[in-house]
Amino acid sequence: MKLDDASARLEALGNPTRLKIYRALVRAGDAGMPVGRLQDKLKIAPSTLSHHIKALVVVGLVTQVRESTTLVCHANYTVMQELVDFLVAECCADAECKDAKTAA
Repeated sequence: MKLDDASARLEALGNPTRLKIYRALVRAGDAGMPVGRLQDKLKIAPSTLSHHIKALVVVGLVTQVRESTTLVCHANYTVMQELVDFLVAECCADAECKDAKTAA
């Protein structure tokens, strides 16, 4: 993942309302959640919810599928995993190895 993509996704999740929305969609699993149910569950005004969902869609964290007259939102688990992998990819990369110290 590119640094700019990771930054945009983290910025989107940095908003408390968007983080609530995203966590609700992650908990919903593969079935996702209709926008109306998401609105009822989180008690968010329709226009505000639409604004925040759009921000999550733009960065690829959320996808939307129209099922008849219902708009269903899904967490994009692939992108979520890529973001987590990006964050931990270089964990402790610059730390000195304890084995190297004892070998010297």
